[in-house]
Amino acid sequence: MTRTLQRLVLGGCIALMAGCAIGQSETFTFTADLPPDFVYVAAVYYVPAKGETCTVPTADNKAPVFNYKWREDYKPNAEIPIYRTRNGCPLVVNRIELEIYATYGKDRGDFGSDNAGVSIRYEMDDQYKGTFNAAGESEFHGQCQWRFRTVGLKRRIVKLLDCKGIDAQGNLSRYRPAGAYILGQLPGKTVRMKIKLAEEERPGWGDTWVKVPGGWKRCMGKGFDDQRAYCNGNYTDFSTFRMPDGRSCTIYPGCTE
Repeated sequence: MTRTLQRLVLGGCIALMAGCAIGQSETFTFTADLPPDFVYVAAVYYVPAKGETCTVPTADNKAPVFNYKWREDYKPNAEIPIYRTRNGCPLVVNRIELEIYATYGKDRGDFGSDNAGVSIRYEMDDQYKGTFNAAGESEFHGQCQWRFRTVGLKRRIVKLLDCKGIDAQGNLSRYRPAGAYILGQLPGKTVRMKIKLAEEERPGWGDTWVKVPGGWKRCMGKGFDDQRAYCNGNYTDFSTFRMPDGRSCTIYPGCTE
C-alpha cells in the first residue's frame, strides 16, 4: 500500500468514525493518569504535510474530538492517526488541545475545567522535545488545584479548577500542562499526561476568605446582597455559606468548627 493510499484510508476511517485496521506505525496513543472524578477531552488538529502547497478549509478539516460525551462515555486511551487526507490534501497531526474536567458535586454544573496541550512539529530544540523510554512511553506532568468561591444570596460554594505544568525539576510552572514532540517520534508510541491534585484548596481570589485553624471563613462584607463581599479589613464578621450538597456551614471545607 502506498503512502498516499494509506493516508486516504486513514482519512476515511476518521470521517466514518468506524473501526479500521491501521498499522501501528500510522498512529500513536494518547492517554492520561488523572485524580478521581477527573476526565479529559481531546481535540486533534491537522495541517498540510511538509512540502505540500495545498490548503483545506476549516469546515473540511474539523478536529476529531475524543471523549466529547465525557459524562456518559469516557475512555482514557485515544488512538490518534498521524496522517489523514482532506480534499486530496495530505495532512499531518499538528497539536492536541486538551480540556481537563473535574466534578465536585451532584448537580450538572458542579464541575471545573482548565486546559492542557500537546504540540507536534517536524523539528524542535532538544531541550523542549519530549523523550520516550524503552517501552515507547513518554510523560508530561501537571498539578490541578481547586479554587473555591461563593455565588448567590445563599453564598453557595462553587469551585474553579486551576492547572499548571510541572517541569523536569518538579517545579510548578506558570503555564498549562504541556508536552512537545517531533512527528518522527510518534509512530507506535504512547504519550501520557499525568496530573495530580493539590492537597490544599485555595480561595478563588484574595481578601474574601480568612484562614483560621481548621479551614477558611467567609467574610461578611456588606451583607448577603454583597456578592463580592471583600473583607476590607473586617476580619471578625463572617457569613455562613452553602456547600454543594446543601449544608449550611461556617468553615470551609470542614463545614463546622
